[in-house]
Amino acid sequence: MKAIILAAGKSTRTHPLTVNKPKPLLRVLNKTLIEHNLEQLNGLVDEVIIIIGFKGEMIKKHLGDSYKDIRISYVEQKEQLGTGHALLQTKIEDKFIVLNGDDLYSKKDIENCLKNKYSILAKEVNDPEKWGILSVKENFLEKIEEKPSKPKSNLASTGLYVLDKEIFNILKDIKDSERNEIELTDAVNELAKKEKVNVEIVSDYWLPIGYPWHLLEANVFFLKRIKTPDIKGDIENNVTIKGNVIIEQGTIIKSGTYIEGPVFIGKNCIIGPNAYIRQDTVIEDNCKLRGEIYDSVIMKGVVSKHESYMGHSVIGESCNIGAGTITADFRHDGKNNITLVKGKKVDSGRRKLGAFIGDNVNTGIGTLIYPGRKIWPGLGTLPGQVIKEDIEE
Repeated sequence: MKAIILAAGKSTRTHPLTVNKPKPLLRVLNKTLIEHNLEQLNGLVDEVIIIIGFKGEMIKKHLGDSYKDIRISYVEQKEQLGTGHALLQTKIEDKFIVLNGDDLYSKKDIENCLKNKYSILAKEVNDPEKWGILSVKENFLEKIEEKPSKPKSNLASTGLYVLDKEIFNILKDIKDSERNEIELTDAVNELAKKEKVNVEIVSDYWLPIGYPWHLLEANVFFLKRIKTPDIKGDIENNVTIKGNVIIEQGTIIKSGTYIEGPVFIGKNCIIGPNAYIRQDTVIEDNCKLRGEIYDSVIMKGVVSKHESYMGHSVIGESCNIGAGTITADFRHDGKNNITLVKGKKVDSGRRKLGAFIGDNVNTGIGTLIYPGRKIWPGLGTLPGQVIKEDIEE
């Protein structure tokens, strides 16, 4: 059996984390999103076709032509003309799976979908007006409606389908949507008019990565699944480690450091001396860190050798965090933090929200960053600068 992974999009809503890389290469617990999905597909399919577009060569270089027992091939979608258009770049004769390369799915749910000739994976959501919402009758799909103003249910499409060659015949006749795109959902609606498309409800997990803070939440989700500590690094004297903590090989935890899990620390890091690593923190490989870190993702090669505070934040690769840098993360009125996405205000749904910093950013000493602010890759701040607005290219 084959699977198609849709991984061609530019992913502007997750800027600045995806300015210089495709979203499927963002990592959760030090493993890329697309590798998480390949892990779930392993044993279910023998070949995966990845539809690439924006920075597609980075995906090809990272994955190569195989992942465990799965052969990998690539098809380029040169123009981003919709999910249906992406599917038309390939052709499969037999039953196959389609899924998004930047959402996280569970093998258990994929297996449930595969029990049917045709199926769509759905999940109940609290904000149905933001999703493609399903109308369902007797467990079969009637229609998918994109972001309806008056939703008929709270069942959202997860973007995972089980289909066969019939979908290609339908896609050839599908007209462009209001977005001037060929939509896979339109084709699935046509399929549902003449075939029974089973609706399977998520029984394990579906984690969409739509905004930068969703990367935080996905990491926390998997951190909380850690059942036992696994410490392979070198721990100096006078270090306190509590809870479920993973420390990979080559990492040194220096004296005076306090770690309270769940926490993940990758390979070849130097943590401390006198660092405070609080729960729900993920530190990727080759980092050198002191100060206090809480509920944050610190990507590969970040250096913060002096006292600083990074809370509820994502710090991109190879950043240098100057002494005294603070990511403010809580509004005094206790309301949800609002941030700008593509020039529009977006409610993050989070009372605590830090900074989102792209790769290769340098912050000057004493930098103070307001909640939800972003710094684009390769830029930086001056000593003592207060960041009240995003710093973009």
